[in-house]
Amino acid sequence: MTAFLALVFILLIAFAGSLMESASIQAAKNWRRADMNRAIESVFAEYQKELLEEYELFALEGSYESGSYSEEKIWDRLSCYGAGGMDHEMARLQILSDDGGSPFLSQVSSWVKYKYGLDKLEGLLGNAQIWKNQDEEIKLYQEKEQEEGRELSSLLEGQQQSLPAENNPLDTVEQLKKSSLLSLVMPRDRQVSQKRISLSDQPSGRALEQGYGSFDDVAEQGDISRLALGVYLLEHFSSAVPEEGEEREPGGGGLDYELEYMISGQPSDMENLEKTVQKLLLIRTVSNFAYIQTDSVKRAEAAAMAAAMCALLAVPAIVEAVTQALLFAWSFGESVTDLRALLNGSRVPLVKDSESWQLQLSGLLTLGSGGEWNEGKDTASGMNYEEYLQILLFLTSADEASMRSLDLIEQHMRLEKGMEWFRIDHCITKMEIDSRCSLRRGISYSFSTYFGYN
Repeated sequence: MTAFLALVFILLIAFAGSLMESASIQAAKNWRRADMNRAIESVFAEYQKELLEEYELFALEGSYESGSYSEEKIWDRLSCYGAGGMDHEMARLQILSDDGGSPFLSQVSSWVKYKYGLDKLEGLLGNAQIWKNQDEEIKLYQEKEQEEGRELSSLLEGQQQSLPAENNPLDTVEQLKKSSLLSLVMPRDRQVSQKRISLSDQPSGRALEQGYGSFDDVAEQGDISRLALGVYLLEHFSSAVPEEGEEREPGGGGLDYELEYMISGQPSDMENLEKTVQKLLLIRTVSNFAYIQTDSVKRAEAAAMAAAMCALLAVPAIVEAVTQALLFAWSFGESVTDLRALLNGSRVPLVKDSESWQLQLSGLLTLGSGGEWNEGKDTASGMNYEEYLQILLFLTSADEASMRSLDLIEQHMRLEKGMEWFRIDHCITKMEIDSRCSLRRGISYSFSTYFGYN
């Protein structure tokens, strides 16, 4: 019996000892995990504060203001905050410019939802479907215009006739289409910026530092994200048309027409504005043509002018073809007037009616001439220039708009803030680190730690 009790006692002591050892090892693991969690949170607390203050973006600047990116700097900071004595290996890393700026888009979406709530974005979703149809409507319009033009040319060739040169608005519009659009629509008291940048030096045009590993919570580039991006960009970047009462101060570098750059991606302010107003011209022309086809008074006016122009031809098919050509030309002329109004800070409705129509058919004959300058109406129920830009931003690829936004953010930080070392592809937003440490008596422990800005 004594021997039996002794064996039981030994077993109990051994069991208690193993429990204590296990608890001791688990406590050591927890301590090392706590050390690492504290260290990585401390590292990410060193976010780039100017980037947050200016653009509402959280990011850890991985070069630590040296301009030279290295993961060794991160290991040094982890050791400084108590995660020394471990072997670290980066398992996953996300940089703000990865995947066409998806991390940037994710933070933008979170910021817009936090500031305005989902109601604002859901309110824009109804417009998004209309905006989506713009590209298809523009394509159909261009095809129809070309088809009608070929038909008119064919009819005139068949009759071996031509339209009169005098009082012919079709010739006037044809010449205007070959001229610079900016010279036709830009307010005469405003100078177009001559600033340029080198595209090859921008994040969107150069080789970048890349993160690695897949993060499941990368933002999807759906309609909500694209709408959120538009809301964010309109709030943080400038355009060629200052808001009412705002006077633009010349920038110290980079581009002045920032929203236009995100839409068009050209190296100069002038080229970006030219391409942007060309896109707006197409949107307005399609809308104006759709309306004018439903206005019996304007169709009758165009038919009367066509009949006068074709008085010597007396071919009904030619009169009808000229009527259609005049409607196309009139829509173009109205759209030019719309752009003048928008660039002058006025509002133009997306869909016109008889009250908001601005240009008389006879006005096509003098449109763009030296003494003519119809600056258009300001319609209270219409949309302003930047609201039209929101349509173009939505139609722009999310990758392109995001990367061009990062181009301008980097420019601003380097040129305006004097942070010449700043590079957007040094900005870390998420990481996961695999760590290995020695506990005691040859026992090692491996674990992973994740942290990211959401």
